[in-house]
Amino acid sequence: METAKKAKWNVDASHSEVGFKVKHMMISTVKGAFEKFDASVETESDDFKNAKFSFTAKVDSINTKNEDRDTHLKSEDFFNADEYPEVTFKSTAFDGNKIVGDLTIKDVTKEVTLNTDFNGVAVDPYGQTKAGFEISGKINRKDFGLTWNAVTEAGSIVVSDTIQFEINLQFIKQ
Repeated sequence: METAKKAKWNVDASHSEVGFKVKHMMISTVKGAFEKFDASVETESDDFKNAKFSFTAKVDSINTKNEDRDTHLKSEDFFNADEYPEVTFKSTAFDGNKIVGDLTIKDVTKEVTLNTDFNGVAVDPYGQTKAGFEISGKINRKDFGLTWNAVTEAGSIVVSDTIQFEINLQFIKQ
């Protein structure tokens, strides 16, 4: 088996999205996204195994389609965007199915494991080599200092502790 040369891949933001979802009052799901983000991959093999992924999202770019909620999420109750303007992730392992790495939100870094579908590599009509990934996983937001909550009159919590990620990334080989 021939090993490919070391390659760098940068995110194609126009064909990528970084989304999340959370239960609201335990009866519905609210979706959101980070509109401004950057990601890259360094790899030495065509199957991307052991590739090094890195990712940064701008907290100020959070969008849940509700301005008041977005402002609250950027406040000290949640992300505290003024003091902690970015969410970051750096992988430590990738076996082709799972990415393991360090996720940093606010001033807390924890190891997380994300399920990953590597959708392959293709050359676009302009001659650019691209690779696609669908990444999912979940975290407990309280583990990262996102602890605000409230209780309804009926006793339900307003925001679930579990945050689910739905990330689709397309990379361009440099």
